[in-house]
Amino acid sequence: MIKLHDLFFEKYISEAEINQAINGVVVRLNVEYKDKNPVFLIVLNGAFFFASDLIKRFDGDCEMSFIKVASYDGLSSSGEITTVMGADPVLKGRSVIIIEDIVDSGNTFETIIEILEQEGVAEYKIATLFYKPKAYKKNFPIDYIGLEIENDFIVGYGLDYNGLGRNLREVYKLKPSRMKNLVLFGPPGAGKGTQADVLKEKYNLLHISTGDVFRYNIKNETELGSLAKSFMDQGDLVPDQVTIDMLKAEVEKNPEANGFIFDGFPRTESQAKALDDFLAEKGASINGMIAIEVPENLLVERLLKRGETSGRADDQDESKIRNRFNEYETKTAILKNYYAEQNKYYGVDGVGSIEEITSRLCEVIDTL
Repeated sequence: MIKLHDLFFEKYISEAEINQAINGVVVRLNVEYKDKNPVFLIVLNGAFFFASDLIKRFDGDCEMSFIKVASYDGLSSSGEITTVMGADPVLKGRSVIIIEDIVDSGNTFETIIEILEQEGVAEYKIATLFYKPKAYKKNFPIDYIGLEIENDFIVGYGLDYNGLGRNLREVYKLKPSRMKNLVLFGPPGAGKGTQADVLKEKYNLLHISTGDVFRYNIKNETELGSLAKSFMDQGDLVPDQVTIDMLKAEVEKNPEANGFIFDGFPRTESQAKALDDFLAEKGASINGMIAIEVPENLLVERLLKRGETSGRADDQDESKIRNRFNEYETKTAILKNYYAEQNKYYGVDGVGSIEEITSRLCEVIDTL
């Protein structure tokens, strides 16, 4: 399994299978076009690898031409085709073999064939290494097919995911992750705990609170709990690795979980990277960091009111409350940038009824 950007891919088609598929196409081309001096029109960028191996095995004279069209962004086709680079040399009266890496929707062919007809070619054929019959929407015949595959998103051997993966010698397909992992943030008094309880039930997720994990390990005198307590008793911060190991243990206890809500972790960029690395080992990742956003003055009012009944000293002193907010904002800002760079940061309005806030959170989570 490999990771490209934020997604995981599993091995799908071996190098030997790719070579066998190419040989099958070349055998037919050698029979039908060996004496016709065809022009191989290579569709960039993806078909470069396929074309290179195919043309080296072609027995007759031939020429090469290149054309670049674009329709893909990320995992899906935009449907809008743009020609970046046109064909050369002159194709009038020539036999043209269009070389594609993969045929799915077939949208690019309309643009290419229109160009070939304007050029006045004698004939054109389409050769592709991979063909997705369930995704193909056009009526143009695909004359030479290396392998028919399911409608999976694949990378490798010229195919990419946002620029990565083209250089892989084998082909990998997207590994669907059944896990939905969230990092839930919210300042003191934002109702994060209440929302976590609702969300874990709605999405059948496990809620992992760093505070609860620490208390459990210390109370039960686990090895990690005793180690953490030894630092705390000396007034030292518990090292990141100890905290991470505690959370790993919680995740490992629930191998069949649909996903996790991480609450109170990560707190630093190094912790966030460690969490990403750990989840990557399991073929999973953080789907999103969701921060419940509430104006500070409103939260101060809430906490002071809560302090009248909670008995918590830090809920009764406005300066202490604002200091907690400052600490929260400092830590969240670091993580906001970390997850925003991965397009995984989501701020949600935390003002309103519990039901209204839950609805806003669900709107975000349902898109992840």
